[in-house]
Amino acid sequence: MQTGLYIVGTPIGNLSDMSPRAIDVLRGADLIAAEDTRVFGKLAAHFDINTPVRAMHDHNERDVVPVLIEKLRSGHTVAAVSDAGMPGVSDPGFRLVRAAREAGVPVFVVPGPTAAISALVLSGFPSDRFTFCGFFDEKKVRADNKIRHTIIYYESPNRIMATIATLACVMPERRIAIVREITKIHEETIIGYPAELMNITPPRGEIVLVIAPAPEVRMTDAEITQIVNDVAATSTKSAAADLAARAGISKKEAYRRLLEKEGDKND
Repeated sequence: MQTGLYIVGTPIGNLSDMSPRAIDVLRGADLIAAEDTRVFGKLAAHFDINTPVRAMHDHNERDVVPVLIEKLRSGHTVAAVSDAGMPGVSDPGFRLVRAAREAGVPVFVVPGPTAAISALVLSGFPSDRFTFCGFFDEKKVRADNKIRHTIIYYESPNRIMATIATLACVMPERRIAIVREITKIHEETIIGYPAELMNITPPRGEIVLVIAPAPEVRMTDAEITQIVNDVAATSTKSAAADLAARAGISKKEAYRRLLEKEGDKND
């Protein structure tokens, strides 16, 4: 093993997804930084990993990172793990990687399962272009709707039905996939339009939401003009981006239409 920082992916449900390399790295490291030492303790016991462990989570990451960097600088090997999946993907880890890069410490990755990518594949929605938005935020969803390709969210089972109701208002024309318990016994994918899913039995377990791309819509000139009037109060640059997203036209065309409106006001 080369000395440095190892970012190690761990199973998101099925322990059989743990790679032999991940086990070797975790056994061979001098120290493991774990999101939750109790959660990692179960994994360590299963795979006979006896390496010392230190907690590194959202609440202490800023304080722990400098300590870990000093250990790395002194020649120790540190492995970082989250509760499940890849560290740094809506989990602690990116600050440690950034600090290690700044300190000139070698950084290695041991790939493992990622819930977002697994759900994307299970949905069957276009995967050539997608945006991962982390945990669903009702305050940001209208802005997110300007993203016209596939969108991925994480969501809590306690909020999923309220989220579906929100999507029925904001994105009624976009199909959604509710993917839950990935790699576990009760793995399930439910697909439909938000209005169709509002009365389902509330899904339980770990949930990923995948939103299909917005359908291609050909608007009339009158409809586009109405949107132009709606967005023209903002700066031309931001208005052009908003118009292009909402009307399904290119930014160049949107900019041209806004300039035409500006010219009409000046005449």
